[in-house]
Amino acid sequence: MTTPSVHDASPESNESASPTITYHRPTLQLPLPISDIIYSAAGGAHYSGAPVSEDESRPDDQIVTSPASENASSPMDDAIRDRIMADLKELYCCRPSEEIFERTWSPDAVFEDPLVKCVGYAQYAPQWFAMPWIFSNSETISSRVMSFMRFPKRLIYSQMQEYTLRWIGAKKRIESIIVVDLDDEDKIIHMKDQWNGESLSSWFGVNLLRRANALVAPWFIGVPKA
Repeated sequence: MTTPSVHDASPESNESASPTITYHRPTLQLPLPISDIIYSAAGGAHYSGAPVSEDESRPDDQIVTSPASENASSPMDDAIRDRIMADLKELYCCRPSEEIFERTWSPDAVFEDPLVKCVGYAQYAPQWFAMPWIFSNSETISSRVMSFMRFPKRLIYSQMQEYTLRWIGAKKRIESIIVVDLDDEDKIIHMKDQWNGESLSSWFGVNLLRRANALVAPWFIGVPKA
């Protein structure tokens, strides 16, 4: 028998021993504007009601305005907005005065919340002057401007108010979205206090009760004549 020589090896064995090369498609790198995405998300959170301020140590009742509102408003607009919010804070804190209504409210203004719908000074003023009789204390925990527009003239802000009932001392916090419409003299002509941000009921029975409540208060609460 003849012994096979090394030179008799088949070419197939040499090819199977050769190295294998694998080609990978290069990954396409896309530049992502990370900073723009972050600021866009923060802006969206702000207008959806989530706080985006980095200052967690600010006083509770400090008014925080959105950057968009500040950039778009003039110093005169800022003064009008601050005056209205300061006067409304006085009312919500049970400190009504004749000067506030003369300075900030139209005599024919409409005031609405889930309990009342008042038309005119004779109806809305008693609601505010009744508050010191009902509450021993009322404190603005926080407030934040959401929008201040000139066309139409409208201020929208959120507020958390804590009320303490007189005599029994029970405390109640109410979160609101407050919508304020202004006339050409920058006085309030329509104000809606939406508790928990919910729209006021349009049901006939509820509106009838709200109108009745507005008519009853002037019988018991005296106010300065407009």
